[in-house]
Amino acid sequence: MKYEEMKNLLSMIPDPVEKLEVVMDFGKQMTEVPSDAVCTEIVGCASYAEICRKGNKFYGRADSALVRGIVAILTAMVDGKSAEEIKNMDLYEEFMSLNINLGTGRLGGLNSMIRFLKNL
Repeated sequence: MKYEEMKNLLSMIPDPVEKLEVVMDFGKQMTEVPSDAVCTEIVGCASYAEICRKGNKFYGRADSALVRGIVAILTAMVDGKSAEEIKNMDLYEEFMSLNINLGTGRLGGLNSMIRFLKNL
């Protein structure tokens, strides 16, 4: 699913619990990581999470449904973009604009994922 589709869908959901369920559904829909993609474990997440890259195509995986959904959103945000384009994006502000109610632990993991993407 493309990021704009995710953003539009989330903008139509006022209920925070329902919004989290939709985020988890995004994680279920992620494309399988190709065997030749380069994957990096994200240090700083409460759950196991990886962001993978093959050229400018991004993939991810995680052992938690919610974290998998967060990875799906972030990888959709940057998919098809170069490292330079990603550096110029405000990923944190864009993610916060989705109004997803994440706890402190999940925000720490989100920041770790963003830091990784900014330093490609």
